[in-house]
Amino acid sequence: MTWLYEILGVPFGYVLKFLYETVALQNYALAIILLTLFARILMIPTSISQQKGMAKTQRMQAKLRKIQTKYAGNQQKIQEETTALYQREGYNPMGAGCAPMLVQFLLLFGLIGAIYYPLSHSFGFDEAVIKDLALAMRQVPELSSLVEGKKITDFNQEIYIIGSISKGNLTFEFLSSLVEAGKIKITSDLAVLESAITEISKIDFKLFGLALGDVPWIDGIYRDEAGKMTGINFKLWIVPVLSFLSTMATGLYSQMKQKKTNPAAANNAMMTGCMTFGMPLFSLYWVINYPIGIGVYWIASSVFGFISTVIIGNIYSPKKVMAKLMVDETVERRSKENSIKLAAEIKEKKN
Repeated sequence: MTWLYEILGVPFGYVLKFLYETVALQNYALAIILLTLFARILMIPTSISQQKGMAKTQRMQAKLRKIQTKYAGNQQKIQEETTALYQREGYNPMGAGCAPMLVQFLLLFGLIGAIYYPLSHSFGFDEAVIKDLALAMRQVPELSSLVEGKKITDFNQEIYIIGSISKGNLTFEFLSSLVEAGKIKITSDLAVLESAITEISKIDFKLFGLALGDVPWIDGIYRDEAGKMTGINFKLWIVPVLSFLSTMATGLYSQMKQKKTNPAAANNAMMTGCMTFGMPLFSLYWVINYPIGIGVYWIASSVFGFISTVIIGNIYSPKKVMAKLMVDETVERRSKENSIKLAAEIKEKKN
């Protein structure tokens, strides 16, 4: 799956770089927030299309119930009338909402790809240099709990590299010592790596004093030499908490809207429970165990998504859309009736 993030992350990487160098005042956290906003703006047409599709589906359900009531007990007739209804309305129950969802997923993959691969997609560092830095990063003592027992994959290593360098954990001196001790084998020249580390260290990788490369589960807990917890960095844990709350708010709002528009589906406790609590808990786990730079994206995405949902939901509410559909259907029906009547009159005159 990583190849999809790598490919789709390229165009978003250019956007992230542009935002970082211009509007974001060379602050990586602000660039992530603005990139997330940019992606949400791109998703507006598909969100509107989804909203209209939901209203049309509701409208179709009402017509289907009439068919089922009228031809109760005659399954063959119900099937025939249902097919005829779909053909008249130009409605595909299997494809309703699929295209907008596909567009949203592609945008999401591109967005995450740009955030996870900033060195290659936004800052243009050579692939060999990134691999050599990743080898050194895996030896950083502060990341040992992540490296030990599970591999830091290519999917998330670049954001770790920036974080390690910005915090001073991965220095050129440390890298050189690893090479001299034979712990890692690099393919790049040491002078090139020194220059790369210098350039990466200039990236403003902080938000309100917090390094975006900090991991709450590691850097948010103070431990003594024996590994015993001695304290908590509460400031760092604000990010996972905000991520959980913002995602929860979106889920609760969606559940409220669904109760109004589709009570039958909303009464499904298992489905509503997964929607309301599943994603917030997933985001909490993700942000706790990964750099808070990812948490910044998650919070921004939830907040912008919530605002977008509220605005679009009010402008294109199911009642308004359904009312417009009914008006359009009435106009179309009367237009057909007038056309038939006019054709009949012309035929009668000719006779």
